[in-house]
Parts: sequence; structure tokens; C-alpha cells
Amino acid sequence: MAVPVAFFALFFAYPVTAIVGRGLKAEGDWQLGRIGEVLSRPDILDVLWFTTWQALASTALTLLIALPGAYVFARFDFPGKQVLRAVVTVPFVLPTVVVGTAFLALLGRGGLLDELWGVRLDTTVWAILLAHVFFNYAVVVRTVGGLWSQLDPRQEEAARVLGAGRFAAFRRVTLPALAPAVAAAALMVFLFTFTSFGVVQILGGPAYSTLEVEIYRQTAQLLDLPTAAVLTLVQFAAVGGILAVHAATVRRRERALKLVDPAQTSRRPRGAGQWALLGGVLLTALLLILLPLGVLVERSFDGPGGYGFGYYQALQSVGAGGSSTFLVPPLEAVGNSLRYALVATLIALVVGGLAAAALTRRAGRLVRGFDALLMLPLGVSAVTVGFGFLITLDKPPLDLRTSWILVPLAQALVGVPFVVRTMLPVLRAVDDRLREAAAVLGASPLRAWREVDLPLVRRAVLVAAGFAFAVSLGEFGATVFIARPDNPTLPVAVARLLGRSGELNYGQAMALSTILMLVCAVSLLLLERIRTDRSGEF
Repeated sequence: MAVPVAFFALFFAYPVTAIVGRGLKAEGDWQLGRIGEVLSRPDILDVLWFTTWQALASTALTLLIALPGAYVFARFDFPGKQVLRAVVTVPFVLPTVVVGTAFLALLGRGGLLDELWGVRLDTTVWAILLAHVFFNYAVVVRTVGGLWSQLDPRQEEAARVLGAGRFAAFRRVTLPALAPAVAAAALMVFLFTFTSFGVVQILGGPAYSTLEVEIYRQTAQLLDLPTAAVLTLVQFAAVGGILAVHAATVRRRERALKLVDPAQTSRRPRGAGQWALLGGVLLTALLLILLPLGVLVERSFDGPGGYGFGYYQALQSVGAGGSSTFLVPPLEAVGNSLRYALVATLIALVVGGLAAAALTRRAGRLVRGFDALLMLPLGVSAVTVGFGFLITLDKPPLDLRTSWILVPLAQALVGVPFVVRTMLPVLRAVDDRLREAAAVLGASPLRAWREVDLPLVRRAVLVAAGFAFAVSLGEFGATVFIARPDNPTLPVAVARLLGRSGELNYGQAMALSTILMLVCAVSLLLLERIRTDRSGEF
């Protein structure tokens, strides 16, 4: 636990505590009265209300649209199922900047809806809600569908034989078994939408602001650290409560159910109703997922002189079209992001691997508390972490403010939870007797790990590395503060281009977003291939 604890203490707890302390201290004394002052302001109350309201609405809408998909993936076997599973998962690993850009191309000025029917939905709450459903659809399908596929269908069939109708059997038998998984998925969707930044920043306009967006505005634009500090504390408390409820829900699910092999529950659709349900899910995937991404790609090729590679070619020069957005060609952001993401992946694998190994020991409350700590970077304001890096890591022996390593460190904070969640179940499944046998035969702990654990968890390490790489590649909230102007990342470059007027800047943003989407999609397809390889499945 020593290395993960030191990493999180130095690069997470220290920056967050420092930024909050600067906001709530005056002349060395704590000014806790500022909390009440900030939370009583009408504009802040509006932000809190909208943050909570849109998170609840996004969660409900996601469940409504995604639960039929979870059932189809759990119970039906059809051609192209694995490809469709990968397709619906692509949005979850996409950077929020790309999601916002895709929906801007679909719903914004000059977008597909604007061209066809003269309708614009950008700067409306509907654009935000639809983008959140797009982003979180896979969370429900994977979480609920994964459990649904392992529920024994004979229990519901027995209820039908005893006289229960289809709906009654589902409500009394299947739904109670699925309830913990549905609750866990809902809590995760609520967490991601409650802390939404990139989507709201791009689609919401000045009228809508979540806590994360308001923290960014108060910090970067208004330099109001007291208000930003109070909002950070509010978000921290809310996220802590959500994670505590989520952990209890997951433990309940693990204790309550006896599961079967998913291969025993999947079959071809039967009857018109089931084929109609499958068709509806396919149509939903087409309209909700493929259409925004397709429009994004189409806009990246639609230049002033017709379709071509004009916007992609403009990425190779500085100040194309009179723009001074970058000190270097925007295309260099591709190489920067890949290098940063690779380093961040290595850091996340080391820190997350050690943390997962420590958590397998089940050493009581201390380890459970450590487990919760590892999840906090997913919900705590990345904006606060990024700005905290700038004001804390600026003195020897950790004067990193001008160092390139600062970006991978911030990205690794987001990657570590994915590494832990991927590797932990596999490490816990390794039989301790194998390690003990190796020790009896004279193997050192290091050799026992190399000869016993590593071959068994190698595939999990590859999957964890893929997830860490994808989320590192798309990290935006922290890197928007710490990425240097001469070394921008892809999400930062896209945001800068969207922040400037002009058709060329807009087109280049679409082109960069398409490149970023393709890199993330390829990473996910490789993960899906590794995950479904039966020769070494874990």
C-alpha cells in the first residue's frame, strides 16, 4: 500500500487540500463562515439545483433507454453481437470534449438538424441530456446486462408455470434480483453526470452550469478561490456519499445472488415481439450512437470547397486562416497525447497494480477505506486537481510546474481506478494455495508473483492498460490547466479551436475530434478482442 498511498497523498490529497485551504483561509485563519455565504448566494443555489436536476434527469433517461438494450445483450444471441457490444461501449471511453463536439455537429448551428428542419438544440438542456445518455448508455448495458445474462431464467419460467403473467413474473422474480445492479448503474451514471464538465461546457452555453463548470469559471475566469473552494467541498461531500452508497450496493449484489454461465441463458430471438425489441435496440444504437459520430466525421471532411481533407491538412500548419490559437501545428497534439497517455498508463499500471494487490489481502477497515480513496479521483473536481498542481508543485524538491511529467501524473489519477477495478476481481480469484506451494518449493515472493500471479492476470493487465490509456487520452478537466501552450493535448486542442470563431477553427475541431475518436475506438476494439478471447478468458 505504501506506493499507492504516497502517490495519492502527493498528487491528489495535497493539491486538493492546498487549493481548498487557499480559498478558505485569510491571514492564516480559517474563514469557515465563507461556506454559508457562498451557499446562500442565489447564483450558486441555481448551479446546485441545475447540477442535481440534470443528473437525476440524465440518470432516469439513460435507464429508460438503456435497459431494453441490457436485456437484448443478456438474453439474445444474434449475428454481430460482439461488434454491437463494442460499438455501444465506444462512447464511454470517448473524451467528453469529443462527445460535446459530436452533438454540436448534430444539434448546433449548421448541424444536421439545423440544415434539415431549422432546429437548433445546442445551449438547451435537451442537448446536455441526450449527450449524457449517449455517454452513459454502455454503463447500464454492461452493468445490468452482465448480471442479467447470469441470472437463471428457470426461476422466472417456474413463476410462469405457477400462473404468474409475464410482467408479474418479471416484477416478482427478475426485478428484485436485478435491483442492486440497476441501483449500482444508476449511481454511477448519476456520479458521471453530476460531475459533468466537457459536455456542459460545450453544449450548455452561458445559461447552464454544473458544479464542475462553475468551479472552472470561478477559478480560471473570475479568480474567486473562496467560491471555488466551497464548491469543491460540496462536490467532494456529494461524491463521497454516492460512492459509499455504491459500495454498499455492490456488496449486496455480491452476497445475494447465485449465478449461472451466460452461455446457458442466451438464445436466438423468438416471435415478433422479441425481433421487434431487437430491432428497436439496433435503431436506438443507430440514432443515439452512430448518428452523432457519423455527423462528426462528415463535418470533418465538409470544407468550404466541398468534401476533402482540407481541415486535416490545415492541422499541419500554425495559424492557418489567420488563427493564432496555437504556438505549434494542432496536429502535434496527436503525438503529445499519445506520449502522455503511454506514460500515464505505465504510472497507472504500477500504482493501480500495487493497490489491487494490497486490496486482495482483505485487511479490514483500513483496506476498505483505501479502496474508497482510489475511486475519489473519478468524482472530485479535476479542475481543482489541475489548478492545485500549479500552486503546489512549484517548489523544490517537486518543482514540476514546467515539466512535461505533470500531465501524465494528472491523467494517471483517473486511470488508476480503472486499473484497480479491472485487476482486483482476477487477483482475488487466484488460489492462495498456488502461491503457498511456490513458497514451499523455495520461490521468493517476487518469483512467486512472477511465476504464479502474472500468467493468470496477464490478460487483465492488458485490459486495464487499454482502459487506462483510453481515459488518459481523453482527460480534460485537469490538463486544461497544466498542458503547456507549446504541448497541447488533443482534448485541450479541440476545446481551444471550439472557443474561437471561424469556419476553419470549427472544421479543425471536427477533424481533431475524429482522430481522437478513432484512436479511442481502436483501443476499445482491441480490448473487446482480448476480453472475448476464449483461449485465455478470465
